[in-house]
Amino acid sequence: MNMNEIMLLIVIGFIAGIVGGSLGVGGGIIIVPALVFLFGLTQHHAQGTSLAVLLFPIGILAVLNYTKNGYVNYKFAIILMLAFILGSYIGSEISVHLPAKTLKKAFGIFMLVVSLKMIIGK
Repeated sequence: MNMNEIMLLIVIGFIAGIVGGSLGVGGGIIIVPALVFLFGLTQHHAQGTSLAVLLFPIGILAVLNYTKNGYVNYKFAIILMLAFILGSYIGSEISVHLPAKTLKKAFGIFMLVVSLKMIIGK
């Protein structure tokens, strides 16, 4: 890994952190496409790497700020967290067995549907 790649990864991580801290998204929308298009990683590698980023540090400081301002419902968060653990395991089991081309298309369709819903939905 060269210095340019390291700097690009720092920029991608920083932008994903800003987007994640401000909009509640980042890994899938910023990191995965960046790793696929800028680094040539496969969809599987990009998703796996993005998930590794999420293991601990994701949002810790952002959550502290939101908590300080009274914007965190911890009851909801705990329920969502437990469901997310199970869902992410099941999702990863499905994902790792899909062909890369299928996974990449599914990811793109998902992002397209979500973006259209956000733009034209109520």
